[in-house]
Amino acid sequence: MNNYPLLNLFWTMLWFFLWIVWLFLLFKVITDIFRSDDLGGWGKGGWLIVTLLLPYLGVLLYVIVRGASMGKRSAQEAQEREAAFKAYVRNAAGTASPEPKRGSHVDDLTKLAELKDRGALTEEEYQRAKTKLLV
Repeated sequence: MNNYPLLNLFWTMLWFFLWIVWLFLLFKVITDIFRSDDLGGWGKGGWLIVTLLLPYLGVLLYVIVRGASMGKRSAQEAQEREAAFKAYVRNAAGTASPEPKRGSHVDDLTKLAELKDRGALTEEEYQRAKTKLLV
């Protein structure tokens, strides 16, 4: 019943964990090969073949030879994603430019409310104009 000592279990878990980490690194390297703009088609094909035919050695060589540019590409992609997200949030919030836009819906609604408060518009006219602005 005690054929598998606890130390062997720890070694098995360690090797399994290292294998999972290597798989993540392999996928990261393969995606970096395809994402790299400074490699041509033959270069990408060569690195892909080396990485797939000699998996451990190929990944290790790629990280040694192209690790610095791999990190730069990852950082640049993260900055581009962050800039795109910020632009999306500004666009969705209606503040695409730092200064307020002239003639925006908020300004028009404010003017309509002021006209209604002064009595220049009836409630029915106000609702029609507001509906036109919001549609």
